[in-house]
Amino acid sequence: MAQVYFHCSNAEGVLVDRRGVMVADLAEACEHATGLVRCLISSLSPDDWRDWTVHISDDAGDEIVAIPFSSQLGRLH
Repeated sequence: MAQVYFHCSNAEGVLVDRRGVMVADLAEACEHATGLVRCLISSLSPDDWRDWTVHISDDAGDEIVAIPFSSQLGRLH
């Protein structure tokens, strides 16, 4: 098990995850990140999330992987 953090950012700012989540492996971390992205984009917020990215980081602050929100949003028509 490892403690990982899910920081979200775009060119204008960063949402810092101060709690983190314990995960068994990278697959579980990516699954959690995808759920976080889906939750944020389905909120009633007027924000356009297309330029946001979730950065999965370890306890030392090193980035493990980055997942763009656009991977869950699809393309504009």
